[in-house]
Amino acid sequence: MNIDLKTYLLTDTASTRTRLLALGVLGLVLSFFGYFTNPAQFYHSWLVAFSFWATLGLGAFFFVLMHHVTGAFWSTVIRRIVESVMGALPLLLIFFIPIIFGLHTLYHWSDPGEDPLLIWKSPYLNTTFFGIRTVLYFIVWYLIISKLYKLSVNQTGEEDLRRMRRVSAAGTVIFALTFTFASFDWLMSTDAHWYSTIYGVYIFGGAYLSAIIFVVLFALFLQHNGILQKEITSEHYHDLGKLAFGFVIFWAYIAGSQYFLIWYGNIPEETVWFAHRWVGSWKTASLVLIAGHFIIPFIVLIFHAAKRNTGIFKAVALLLLVMHWVDLYWNIMPSLYPDGVRISWMDFSTMAGIGGIFLWKIWDNLTRHPVLPTADPYLMQSINFNKH
Repeated sequence: MNIDLKTYLLTDTASTRTRLLALGVLGLVLSFFGYFTNPAQFYHSWLVAFSFWATLGLGAFFFVLMHHVTGAFWSTVIRRIVESVMGALPLLLIFFIPIIFGLHTLYHWSDPGEDPLLIWKSPYLNTTFFGIRTVLYFIVWYLIISKLYKLSVNQTGEEDLRRMRRVSAAGTVIFALTFTFASFDWLMSTDAHWYSTIYGVYIFGGAYLSAIIFVVLFALFLQHNGILQKEITSEHYHDLGKLAFGFVIFWAYIAGSQYFLIWYGNIPEETVWFAHRWVGSWKTASLVLIAGHFIIPFIVLIFHAAKRNTGIFKAVALLLLVMHWVDLYWNIMPSLYPDGVRISWMDFSTMAGIGGIFLWKIWDNLTRHPVLPTADPYLMQSINFNKH
């Protein structure tokens, strides 16, 4: 892998593209083989993997929206990386198809039977409307993402920044609504007898945090290969670290608020969801999630030096990315295994299958255009951010 310093286009990237595509194809083949051995495990593992990569893409989407709405310049140097992640999100609609086929396995509301609560919720929770909503989410996201991406890669000056800001201002409101309902539909409704009004915010906290740390890891990967070594500095990692630290706290605050309000209310139909996650090995998973998603990264990232030390920051970022998967697994899998955690090889094959294709698309987006927005008037200001 090399870079043309005149155009900032990456060259010799075919091997990385091939490896990612091969990983994705291998993972998909193994996963679909697993479907014939254990369909229930396949569908639940697939939903976890789909949710992981979808929330990563949505977190990147929100990062781009906030970059433009706030008029930030420090993040201009990493903007093309985040846009590449955002631009891969619409591809995931294809990977939602197996979930449609597995509705009766994943979502009990798809066959309410004589359950009065599920019958009462059926005007909203029914298979037809569920599919329509999901397609609508992806159409709306695609329209906003494609507009922002097109403006970015064709940018000629500051007027395009103003256009991107206007699109992002409206897009932020639309994002908030669609993300919240997608969280309700895809994740919360795996237990349709339970509900939380702040569940969408809770999932958002993990999604945005995962996008921040993914950008950190991706930037470190590029620099390890000699790309953008001078352009992305410790100052950028420091600000990404401050964002990550803030959203470690935000995620814990929302997760804690959701738990304590339900615990204090002590209403059986609300507490049952947490009760299921405090039995057997699910109790251990809950404690691991608290420690790995909050306590450890909080203690490390609170220090100024840790956010500027790429070795320490990389370790924390990897931990948080794993914890984001654990969080989604902890949300979804108790509906299949209420008595305790059961890790399957399909948990990993589905992650590799969807992830390999998703990462291939990110890489394809990044290598088609300069890795820096060279026409952005704030690029040099971003590169020299806080340099003394």
